[in-house]
Amino acid sequence: MPDNSLTDKQSTMLKWLWLSGLIIVLDQITKVLASNLLQMHQPVPVMPMFNMTLMHNTGAAFSFLSDAGGWQRWFFTVIAVVVSTVIFFWIKKLDRTEKLQAIALAMVLGGAIGNVIDRILFGYVIDFIQWYYDQWYWPAFNIADSAITVGVTLLIIDSLRATRKISTKQD
Repeated sequence: MPDNSLTDKQSTMLKWLWLSGLIIVLDQITKVLASNLLQMHQPVPVMPMFNMTLMHNTGAAFSFLSDAGGWQRWFFTVIAVVVSTVIFFWIKKLDRTEKLQAIALAMVLGGAIGNVIDRILFGYVIDFIQWYYDQWYWPAFNIADSAITVGVTLLIIDSLRATRKISTKQD
């Protein structure tokens, strides 16, 4: 009887990579729209505590290293490509029962690639979503950043669930 485990793992990988692709497409479309419809650093109120504000981030999260002189563009690009490669092979090895982990990894992968595209094409990441309260403004972000954040949160939840299952079995 042939071993179908490779086929199952490949179908599991393909089953979730569509989510990465969807995130990349949505991210890039919204960035094009933001770049064409918004003016740099000019907030457009959408609702209380929420603006659309076009910004270009040459650094990492929270503009970390944004004024480092240019080397950070390739540094963050290389890191994202390496992480994306690791995630791709991680998804490939997952069992079909590890759905939450697959969704989480696919989201992180899509977000990482979405931001890498910006870094390669422009030398910065296009951000446009801005939350604020009173005079406190959260740094602007984008769909890719949101996917990464949700994906990492789901990975943490999945990890905690797995840890809880292991401790319950040992008791």
